[in-house]
Amino acid sequence: MLYYLGIFSLFAWSKSTNKTVPNLAVSVVVCAKNESKNLEALIPLLLNQNYKNFELVLINDASTDDTRDVIKNFASKNTCIKIVDVKENEQFWGNKKYALTLGIKAATHEHLLFTDADCRPNSTNWITSMVQNFSSKKQIVLGYGAYKKDKTFLNKLIRYETLLTALQYFSYAKIGTPYMGVGRNLAYTKSVFFKVNGFINHMRIRSGDDDLFINEAANKDNTAICFEEDTITTSIPKTSFKEWILQKRRHISTAKHYKKSHQFLLGLFYVSQILFWILAITLSVLAIKPLIVLPLIGARFLIFYLILFFSAKKLQEKDLILFAFFFEISLILIQLRIFIGNLFSKPTHW
Repeated sequence: MLYYLGIFSLFAWSKSTNKTVPNLAVSVVVCAKNESKNLEALIPLLLNQNYKNFELVLINDASTDDTRDVIKNFASKNTCIKIVDVKENEQFWGNKKYALTLGIKAATHEHLLFTDADCRPNSTNWITSMVQNFSSKKQIVLGYGAYKKDKTFLNKLIRYETLLTALQYFSYAKIGTPYMGVGRNLAYTKSVFFKVNGFINHMRIRSGDDDLFINEAANKDNTAICFEEDTITTSIPKTSFKEWILQKRRHISTAKHYKKSHQFLLGLFYVSQILFWILAITLSVLAIKPLIVLPLIGARFLIFYLILFFSAKKLQEKDLILFAFFFEISLILIQLRIFIGNLFSKPTHW
């Protein structure tokens, strides 16, 4: 556990560096399947960005609603919009990676910035703030995809899990071991995409257009992280435990395709959490050397929650800290349930 706290502290106490305002040509890519209502809200926000040199690549992924009409309507009024109309393909039916590949190939520019149709950039400087992390070496940029806040326990638990996940992938990227990113807020170059042959090595896996791609393509030299307020996007989270559990089951089943070293590190962190709680409760109940045990337990809580606090402050999630104790326990139990459930049945609904 001390090993992980040391790694996480690198992000918690890190500071953003001053960057020059970029003048890169950028293709902002949005893949949408039956997202007409979301696109009506998102597209004006993207067109209103304080960035001059960008095109908006809108991918209609074989939608059956009014998505195509919404995209065509905006494109008729804005010359910066490029439409990619994807038809059903029997070989790649329902595969977002296929649609994204067509969109990436159609994009005019080398530098690509991705978000989802149900996301909203928190600032009109989102493109600027994300793109300024590119350099001659940094060809992948990992951003933070937040969830909209409300007062329910489920909402706070989902956001806590998202915060903890971001703490991990940002921290590992800082030590030169990037292993995932989120498609809600992600940027990379065409060169990186084609260097690993796009999604070809995991095309048959329904999920993973973001994390499996980053797991394969990212390395210590080509990856940057950004966590400034202007770089954050916000989405609507699941509103029922059943839907969220299914979503997490898919994510965990995807993680088994990560590099073995990454699987080991992530699995060991979860095991270390369980062992800590087992040992802490056991030693406290048995009152074995309380003058030694209790200060050690207290020190772990203090360090861990300080790391969480400073990380949450960076990512605009400070309201989660007050009840982080309960979220931590709940998440450990839920992840254990999901892990056991995935051993006996695969999540087949997407």
